[in-house]
Amino acid sequence: MKKRIAMLCGILAAVPILSLTGCGASPSGENGEVYVYNWGEYIDPKTIEMFQEETGIKVIYDEFETNETMYPKVAAGSSVYDVICPSDYMVQKMIDNDLLQELDYDNMPNARANIGAQYYEQAAAFDPGNRYCVPYCWGTVGILYNTTMVDEPVTSWSILWDEKYKDNILMQDSVRDAFMVALKKNGVSMNTLDEAALQAAKEALILQKPLVQAYVVDQVRDKMIGGEAALGVIYSGEAIFTKRSNPDLEYVVPQEGTNVWIDGWVVPKNAANKENAEKFIDFMCRGDIALMNFDYITYSTPNTAAVELIEDEDIRTSEIAFPDLSKYDGLETYSYLGEEGDELYNNLWKEVMSN
Repeated sequence: MKKRIAMLCGILAAVPILSLTGCGASPSGENGEVYVYNWGEYIDPKTIEMFQEETGIKVIYDEFETNETMYPKVAAGSSVYDVICPSDYMVQKMIDNDLLQELDYDNMPNARANIGAQYYEQAAAFDPGNRYCVPYCWGTVGILYNTTMVDEPVTSWSILWDEKYKDNILMQDSVRDAFMVALKKNGVSMNTLDEAALQAAKEALILQKPLVQAYVVDQVRDKMIGGEAALGVIYSGEAIFTKRSNPDLEYVVPQEGTNVWIDGWVVPKNAANKENAEKFIDFMCRGDIALMNFDYITYSTPNTAAVELIEDEDIRTSEIAFPDLSKYDGLETYSYLGEEGDELYNNLWKEVMSN
């Protein structure tokens, strides 16, 4: 998913390897280290400090911006990590390419007890038997719109092709997310490999392109908060954040359906500190720790113990943060499409961008 970039200890998180022990901390932990590779600003730094204080394990922390930039670094083995947080389809790709090792849930009682059964069931679509991945965050993709600029009901992806919103539409600068919107609008699975369906989606995206103000990632949040656009494709976690800053914004999951995603903790095959990795994952599955992370990043938590600890009833019952998925049709989770499938989507996206 697209996470906000962090600044920690006064140093940009883009620095390749960063310890969150605190600036000026000791170079090693009394009980070893754990090397963590995560999205930008996708964890409360205080939880890292607490883990280190309670376990004596030093966290060496690195960040990535997309699954696609993370994968080749891990696959090449140029950097050795103990814990990584990829998204659903990327977990599947890493499993298929023998890059992950199985988890031992006997070492992770919080992961077993606190992660809701429905999220393990959803994760089984890309991790059969839940052998490799512990869900960390989840959410939907939908349309965020400004009620002062849009005075009609927003129910369908097709509104993103309405010419009256020319230069007021923000699309995700992402192959799968952009094609998801077009495919769902056309009533097609977002995991399709049918070339005719994909060509139709490509043509729809080319037709839409003159109406789009910008193809964005993190910028969608700030642009929508600032009233710079009427409509934007956004992740539900970001929608929660934006609504706190601008009460004129509303979020909707279109009637044709959408992507329901899961990001989760995995342990790479070449991890040097598997025991510490499982301790880290289990610590993050503690109810109070999961609540801290939810409050910090605003992405929905699958941790039922954390949800029970949320004091604000409006948040605990929020249809954005914790929707009743049974109310929606057409919900899917991204699947890994194979190397040929990836190449097909990428080539079609290049055609969209070159027109």
